[in-house]
Amino acid sequence: MTRLIRLFLFDLDGTLVDSREDIARAVNAVLMKVGRNPLSMATVQQFVGDGVEALVERALRASADREPEAGQVRAGVELMIQEYERHLFDASCLYPGVRQTLDALHRAKMGLISNKLEALARRVLQGFHLAHHFSVVMGGDSLPQRKPDPAPLRAAMTRCDAQPWETVMVGDSRNDVLAGKAAGVTTCGFAGGFRGREELQAAGSDIIIDNFSDLLRHFSPPGA
Repeated sequence: MTRLIRLFLFDLDGTLVDSREDIARAVNAVLMKVGRNPLSMATVQQFVGDGVEALVERALRASADREPEAGQVRAGVELMIQEYERHLFDASCLYPGVRQTLDALHRAKMGLISNKLEALARRVLQGFHLAHHFSVVMGGDSLPQRKPDPAPLRAAMTRCDAQPWETVMVGDSRNDVLAGKAAGVTTCGFAGGFRGREELQAAGSDIIIDNFSDLLRHFSPPGA
């Protein structure tokens, strides 16, 4: 039995888009500009998910094995945004099945819930020609709170006139699962993303899928 869902909420990086290489390149460009050694893509990947400030702070800490100063983080954030904006689509790509699955779910409403800056999240959606699917886009700066706080999910449900029991949060990380649980929605973890199955299981995701198109095995939109 598939669950009838009126509102699908999606994370962006590691869920819809494999952006790890472009993010890692931007992080390493910042590190080299401030005289630090670059980090591996696998290391940077583990720092993604809590917004740009946390990403830069973690990268600076890892590259020097000491706590960065607040001024260094602020300067690094400005550099990071500049670098990443110029290279949003160099290597990033949609995960297999994303476009076809979103098309198949078109009778439902969709929202994007990302900790990426809202303007950058919108640019990514537009660049991959996905923006028309989304009734609401919530970035890490759209509200005072961000995932794992449930506030962005609740705001999206309000805007889309959807109740928690007819909503699912789809994401690749602990933040997505915790935010979904706190908002009272069904949670679906994407194990093919940045974090992997173990983190999603530990967070208590209701359903875990390995391939994005597996969403269609578990959920159906109204009128399907």
